[in-house]
Amino acid sequence: MGLTDLLFLALSAVAILSGWRVFATDSMVRASFLLLLSFVAVGLIIVMLAAPYIGVATVFMMAVEMMVMALFMVMFMMNPAGLNPMMMVHQHRFSIVAGVLAFAGLTAAILFTSFPKIPVDPSTPVVHDLGIELLGPSMLIFETAGVTLLATMIGSVILSSRSGRFGMADQGSRPPGLEPDGEPAGRQPEAGNGHHHHH
Repeated sequence: MGLTDLLFLALSAVAILSGWRVFATDSMVRASFLLLLSFVAVGLIIVMLAAPYIGVATVFMMAVEMMVMALFMVMFMMNPAGLNPMMMVHQHRFSIVAGVLAFAGLTAAILFTSFPKIPVDPSTPVVHDLGIELLGPSMLIFETAGVTLLATMIGSVILSSRSGRFGMADQGSRPPGLEPDGEPAGRQPEAGNGHHHHH
């Protein structure tokens, strides 16, 4: 067993374990970064399988997507930064059955499918041709999508700031009391103070 085999097994283990931890963790933010780790491992495996374009594109696309997801979780989750414990899996029995069936189906397809063996001329510009095929007619769409995502992130930060569209975000916000109809628990917003409060 050579170094390539060991690296393949190590990346496979990282992809599987981090993918499992996505559903075992109790935080949306942690789940986002664990999913990112799993996709990075899969992308590196694809690079090892002599498909560098698809592998690198997988890493870049998933990195941006998971970072945006984690950012939105921090800004908009009801619990602080999306780190409070919460249930990540619903319909447990259905999820287990669906996962087992999907794994069995994919395994059977890999083991029993007769893939074509058509060698490619080494001088063929495979990456160039694949890039033209995938992005040639829609490069403007991809560039526009990048600018749109950037504008979305900036708008999300602005909308989630304390000085919102309808006034200060913490005005009128009162934490629940420890007893029914009791005094609000925790620190109260200070009148006239325009700064964020750190709890």
